[in-house]
Amino acid sequence: MSKIFDFNLKMKELMMKNLVSNKRKLFSMKKGGITLLSVLSFTFSSQIIAATLDEDVQQLSDNWAHVNFELNDDIQEEAFVNLIEQANKLTSSYPEKAKVWAWSGIIKSSFAGASGGLGALSFAKDAKKDFEKAIELNPKALAGSAFTSLGVLYHKVPGWPIAFGDDDDAEVLLKKGLENNPHGKISNFFYGEFLFDERKYHQAKKHLLVAKQVPLRVNSLLADKYRQAEIELLLAQVEKKIAKSTKR
Repeated sequence: MSKIFDFNLKMKELMMKNLVSNKRKLFSMKKGGITLLSVLSFTFSSQIIAATLDEDVQQLSDNWAHVNFELNDDIQEEAFVNLIEQANKLTSSYPEKAKVWAWSGIIKSSFAGASGGLGALSFAKDAKKDFEKAIELNPKALAGSAFTSLGVLYHKVPGWPIAFGDDDDAEVLLKKGLENNPHGKISNFFYGEFLFDERKYHQAKKHLLVAKQVPLRVNSLLADKYRQAEIELLLAQVEKKIAKSTKR
């Protein structure tokens, strides 16, 4: 009887251990399932946010191209004001996304260029801050376009004491833009334009030819179409300058 009792007791103990072990395994599986579900949920949410961000930025880019290249005068000014409001909303919604800040700067600097005069300086200064924010967050965003755009801004705006314009700083920034995107249409065009203004015509031609040969980008067809025309026009001016200097 004692042996039977001991055997039954051991069997109960073994059954209890298995029951506890199974419960732990079940809990572990549930916990793992919850963790996996959380990971999948986070990943899916991140993909939705990324897709929405890309769509918003593309819309901003398309709107800018239309306003900057196809509108004029008061209609363009009003459209730029609305576009700046859109850009400000995006920077509020995505404050840690460099490409949003870069596009905000592009829009404000374009408006400053289209408006002209001292009244445009406030927008140029705001654009400068936006480009600097983009570079701080991610200098490689949009293939380093914030460097190029900031370089153009330093080249175009007046210098001290009116504003912050400085051609030495402009060249440093434009070269950084080229380092990030050595075969880019925009990076080569704007550096070529800078070199043309500096009367370095042979160097300007080199970069403008690179810019000309870059195919139009699918997501920037309208803007690139107008840039291509600007590149060809500037190339023609460069050729005239080189021909004139050769005759001397």
